[in-house]
Amino acid sequence: MLYRIAADGLVLFHLLFILFVLFGGLLVLKWRWLIWFHLPAAAWGVAVEVFHLTCPLTQWENLMRQAAGQTGYGGGFIEHYVWPVIYPAGLTPAIQLGLGSVVLAINAMVYVRLMKNL
Repeated sequence: MLYRIAADGLVLFHLLFILFVLFGGLLVLKWRWLIWFHLPAAAWGVAVEVFHLTCPLTQWENLMRQAAGQTGYGGGFIEHYVWPVIYPAGLTPAIQLGLGSVVLAINAMVYVRLMKNL
């Protein structure tokens, strides 16, 4: 039971991390000290998408689910939880490159604005 709760909590953390990667730059506009957390998170998010890396949070969730007697899943967090809702056809390397580009573009725009305000 505890492993299942931990796995569910990790799913929530994973989702929040993805949202921070995408939109954390907007928080940096208000709280500049967040830059030290957001830049590495955004770099990791882009790297995962562009280089098709497996996020360790996905691996940990699968391990916890297996410890709870549940089955894990193949692929990544986005593919398992988010992608079926948005694009049921599946995730391709080209789309992953596009997603990484979107993350990079959003954050580049925010940081360009941040630099102009300095």
